[in-house]
Amino acid sequence: MRRTRRVIGVADRDKVAFAREQRREPTRAEDLLWHALRRRQLGMRFRRQHPIDDFVLDLYCGEAQLAVEVDGPVHAEQEGYDHYRDECLQSRGIRVLRVPEARVREDLPGVLRAIREALEESP
Repeated sequence: MRRTRRVIGVADRDKVAFAREQRREPTRAEDLLWHALRRRQLGMRFRRQHPIDDFVLDLYCGEAQLAVEVDGPVHAEQEGYDHYRDECLQSRGIRVLRVPEARVREDLPGVLRAIREALEESP
């Protein structure tokens, strides 16, 4: 029998299902960054498409309370929502690092340096 772990108060079922769907179909930039971060390659564990409250974070390090968001073209049209989302996460003690999708594709080592620096600044 398969055991299911449920975390109470983190996200509702719809968000968990949405996160699973997003894991199955990542963008090219999300996939590149995930492969560079998985298996503690920067010394800390990251989760991808991690649901918290009403949000699904692209990449999340619980130990450092750091969310890494890979922003594609759609984010240019939703700056207000992104700002609101960042404020909600920050009120929970989660820092947000936003990285343009193009930068991930063009300068992955630079993005990893920025993430490493953010991890070192962890509270």
